[in-house]
Amino acid sequence: MKRLPVSEDSIALAAKILREGGIVAYPTETVYGLAVDPFSEEALHRLMQAKGRPETNPILCVIAGVEQLDALVAAISPEAQRCMERFWPGPLSLVLPKKSGVPDLLTAGSDRVCVRHPDHATARALCAAFGGPITSTSANRSGEPAVSDLDDLHLEGVELALDAGPLPPSAPSTVYDPETDAVLREGAIAAEAIRSARSGPRTA
Repeated sequence: MKRLPVSEDSIALAAKILREGGIVAYPTETVYGLAVDPFSEEALHRLMQAKGRPETNPILCVIAGVEQLDALVAAISPEAQRCMERFWPGPLSLVLPKKSGVPDLLTAGSDRVCVRHPDHATARALCAAFGGPITSTSANRSGEPAVSDLDDLHLEGVELALDAGPLPPSAPSTVYDPETDAVLREGAIAAEAIRSARSGPRTA
């Protein structure tokens, strides 16, 4: 695995590797994640093999900005929109209706896709350089602790790691379904805050 400091050149190289079907490790505001092209089934298979992850588990995607949602998401409800306006960019992952053409392997056969607009410049820059959403599953073997320091990354198949140094301790992103009001994973943003934003301002 090649390990390079974060720079415009290393991000451009990472984007090239993604377009060629490779795996890249990169920093987020929570932990190091693993990126592949979410529309390449071959790359998704390679990612799951590297992590030892069952194909019954869906994979989160991140975006550079809301304009990249269109590639993944079929519709955005008013409740989802309010959550985005309040918490994006930030550690809130939203489960949204997936668009036709999104691989079933990415969503474990579900008609929903999990997306986050991260509050981390490198993650967003990588999405922008790649030209679309990328995956953001944690950079560890399935069932093992998440990686906040690349010294602890020991996965086969990762071609490049963008090194931002040790990341500060952080809770994972909260995973929330705004359609069903279900918190699927508790994390950095409290359920009460999300539900307050989802409901919108109260009327007299």
